[in-house]
Amino acid sequence: MSNTAYETNLQTIAAIASEKEEENDHFLRSLRHHSGAVLDEMANRIYQDVNAAVDCTACGNCCQKLVVNITQPEIERLAVFMNMTEENLREKYIEESLAGNCFINTVPCHFLSGTSCSIYPERFTECRDFPHLHKPGFKERFLGTLLHYPSCPIIYNTVEVMKRELKFIE
Repeated sequence: MSNTAYETNLQTIAAIASEKEEENDHFLRSLRHHSGAVLDEMANRIYQDVNAAVDCTACGNCCQKLVVNITQPEIERLAVFMNMTEENLREKYIEESLAGNCFINTVPCHFLSGTSCSIYPERFTECRDFPHLHKPGFKERFLGTLLHYPSCPIIYNTVEVMKRELKFIE
């Protein structure tokens, strides 16, 4: 873990992100010149450092903005965790698409309490995995990652460190 101080103030991050829109667009295009495997390793390594230093539960911004897809096994586990019937849980908290995909039926998430998740031990896979920087395919997902750059301290800091390591910025 590094001794780097990371930016966590959401207003500061949003303001800087606005100023860096063009820079980030150029950075996105520059990634095509780098190996996907190298970028995956770098993103994961930097993410691990940033994630260890930034308390994601002190923010909760993703819970205020994301639509979360959930699976049937997750619904079943949550019903047990909340001591509810699956039917009641679905009625109160879950929407199902015509294709049968399930997701939380409100944004912000029902389970956001302040900046913390009230069902944290049983949070959904998409919540556990966000911001997905530890997964392969960083290069291919980077445009989607940039959508959350202004609102997620972990993404913001990971991208900024990557820019420096890739000598994109000094």
